[in-house]
Amino acid sequence: MKQEQATQSVEAITALILEIFRLNGRLLAAGDRLVADLGLTSARWQVLGAIALAPIPEPVAHLARSMGLNRQGVQRIINELAGEGIVAFRDNPNHRRARLVVLTQKGSAAYAAASHLQQPWAQALAESIDMGDMRQATLLLGRLRRRLEVDDGE
Repeated sequence: MKQEQATQSVEAITALILEIFRLNGRLLAAGDRLVADLGLTSARWQVLGAIALAPIPEPVAHLARSMGLNRQGVQRIINELAGEGIVAFRDNPNHRRARLVVLTQKGSAAYAAASHLQQPWAQALAESIDMGDMRQATLLLGRLRRRLEVDDGE
């Protein structure tokens, strides 16, 4: 019986992972459409959010880690955003080379505009979904993320 339960667990987690992959693809496409008129993509929006929601200015490596992404990809996006005047670099008193990333006025405005668009979109998406189900899903996904962070040595 234990082997059967193990097989069922593997099948269940695999089905969940595949559904998360499909959902991620749909979320990225929807996000791209939502913020396209702002000159953003989902990836840029995600990076702006990490910067905006960080309690203090952080270097690229810390931002990437908080998003679960690799530093090189986040660095590329941040360099593009810096070139467009959306983010800026500040000296880091704790590290000579790892400069801190901050939103400029233009970046703060872009993030605020994206958030303004996101609110009604999220409200429509949440319509007819039980709040308890959403909270349970959030807890489950958080547990899986933390499990992967431990496996990655974070």
